[in-house]
Amino acid sequence: MLDKIRSRPIGLASVAAEPLAQADRAATTWKIVSWNLLRRTGAAVGDLVALIEQEKPDLLLMQEATRCIGALPDRVGGAYAWAQLPNRIHGLAMWSPTPWPMQPRVIELPSGAMFDRVCQVLDLGGFGVANVHLSHGQVLNRRQLRRIIATLPERAAILGDYNIVGPALMPGFRDVGPRAPTHAMAQMVPLRLDRCLVRGLACHERAVLPRGPSDHRPIVVHLREAPETERPTRLRPTPMDRFAIRLSASIRRRKERR
Repeated sequence: MLDKIRSRPIGLASVAAEPLAQADRAATTWKIVSWNLLRRTGAAVGDLVALIEQEKPDLLLMQEATRCIGALPDRVGGAYAWAQLPNRIHGLAMWSPTPWPMQPRVIELPSGAMFDRVCQVLDLGGFGVANVHLSHGQVLNRRQLRRIIATLPERAAILGDYNIVGPALMPGFRDVGPRAPTHAMAQMVPLRLDRCLVRGLACHERAVLPRGPSDHRPIVVHLREAPETERPTRLRPTPMDRFAIRLSASIRRRKERR
C-alpha cells in the first residue's frame, strides 16, 4: 500500500465523532491517529476536535499534550487518559469515542540526561497499543523500545514520536507506518520521526496528514489482526534515513567535544 499525504486542512470545529460498537471494531479494523501536539504553542483542543471530526478515529494518541487537553472529552465525549511526564508540563494522552476495557497502564522507561520518560499501554482485548514519545539519544530510545516491548502482548502496535533516525530494528516487529517525512529538523532536514511498529497485526492503509499548528504531522494507520502465516519483513534504510543517521552522529560528536 502506497503512503498517502492527505490534503484536507486541520482547522477548528466542534462536532463529536460518531462512536463505533466495541465488538464491531475488535472484529474488523482499528483506525488509529497519532500526533505530537507541540506542548502549549502547538495544537489546541479545537484542532483536535476538527481532526476527530475529519478522520473519525477509533483511537487518537497524542504526545506533548498539556493538562488543558483534558478538556477534549467535554467537546466530543469519549474516553480520555493523560500521563504527565515527570517534572514536565506535558505528557502522553489517549482518546477514544467509546470506553476502554480498562484504563491505560503507565510504564516507566529508562531515563535520559534531560528528563524521565514514560509510555502509555492500552489493552484493547485483541491486541495492545503503546503510545510513545522516546528520547533523542539513538541508543537510549532503542533501549526504551525494548522495555516497552517487554510489557506488550503477542499482538501489539507501538505508535508515536520515536525520535529515531534509521530503522528501529526490533525483532518480531514490522515498521508499517507511512514512509513520508513527518517533521523537519531545524525547518530544513525532513525526518520520519512518527512511526508505527506492529507485531501480529496488518496495516492495510496508512497516511501522513497535514501538519496543522504543530511542528509534527499526524499519522494515521488502519490495523487489523494479521494471519498466523504472516512473517515480519525487514525494511532497508532509505537514503534519507542514512543521511539522518550521519547527521545525528555528527551533531553528537560536536556536543561531546564541547
